[in-house]
Amino acid sequence: MLELEYKSKNSIYAGDQSTKDILQRGFFGSSSRNRLRLSIIEALYLIDVRNARCTRNGAETSFSELAAMFSKHKRFMARYLTYKDWRDRGLVIRDMGHKHSATNKNPIKLYPSGKFSLAHYSLHGAFFWSDMTTIISEKEKGRELYDKYWFGQYGSYKAADRGQLSKLDIYETIFLMEKGVLAEKNATKPEIIRAATARRRDFPRLYEVYRDWREKGYVIKTGFKFGTHFRVYFPGARPSTANGAGWTHSRHVIHVFPKDSRLLISEWARAIRVAHSVRKTFILAVPGSAREKKMSQDFILYHRKGGEAESPGTSSPRYVMLSLGEEEYIGGREFAGAIAEAKRMKLEPILAIADRETAVTYYKVRQIRLPGSDSDYYEIDWMQP
Repeated sequence: MLELEYKSKNSIYAGDQSTKDILQRGFFGSSSRNRLRLSIIEALYLIDVRNARCTRNGAETSFSELAAMFSKHKRFMARYLTYKDWRDRGLVIRDMGHKHSATNKNPIKLYPSGKFSLAHYSLHGAFFWSDMTTIISEKEKGRELYDKYWFGQYGSYKAADRGQLSKLDIYETIFLMEKGVLAEKNATKPEIIRAATARRRDFPRLYEVYRDWREKGYVIKTGFKFGTHFRVYFPGARPSTANGAGWTHSRHVIHVFPKDSRLLISEWARAIRVAHSVRKTFILAVPGSAREKKMSQDFILYHRKGGEAESPGTSSPRYVMLSLGEEEYIGGREFAGAIAEAKRMKLEPILAIADRETAVTYYKVRQIRLPGSDSDYYEIDWMQP
């Protein structure tokens, strides 16, 4: 039986040489003055899964007694459950205090950047305040704007020939007003922006992301059907293929997560799951000039190579994990800070989310570079370790 000795809240040691040897071979703990010191999470795992015996002042201490000492620590059980899940997969996971070599495994994906250009138009519209919608008066120009630049919706969705209605959403309305090609008969741009911001406080941040991508040649449309703010098409996209044979489908969706906002983890994970189920890349946009808030990562992770589990001594760690629970909130500043920490460590960030039944879902985060942008963008994809 593995023997552990509890010394203090932050000090648990292998109780005998046999235990020490076994645990070192399994990459548990760290050497401290010729003893093997374990973290609380490691000790709990060994008690829970490996049937280890932990004594305190000569008396045995149970899992619940030991864990209860940390019941007020933030994300404690989420950290334990994600640690346990990674270990149960036969993979090595270490505390942040362990030294590791810099491996430069924090990739940045470069997205193409075009330049927005629009022929001169002189359009007039009527703004519908409750619907946050503009109807364009000039039917022919509205159709041309839709066909050439994919602004608005002419006719019906996926059926432009059904009807003559030319409709712009709130983001398209403001963008075209800024470009000087649209004038509203019953509203000014400041009035519309005030109305939109009154409707939803984060509207300026959402519009900031919309404008950022549109200015670089992308087409941005609603992501409502996919549980996100926008769906995005790369520069050059049109509503239909060149020969009119079929509808152009998006491959990416964008969800906006301002630095001054907070989001329930379960809602955020749901949007990623929907995007994954329809084979779309989920992009998290983190706009805003607020400074990042420091949020430390939880664990260093080793993975597999050629089907074999990697381990310290022969391999370098590949990932760094942030552990979260289903019912927790995370702020945009905290998220940005955690990703910045992973970048500093030169490791790929992973979000591990433990649900109420202790199942763990993993998401890999990859930073996007959109040339000329001041906002932060990340591809987030479901991962099976």
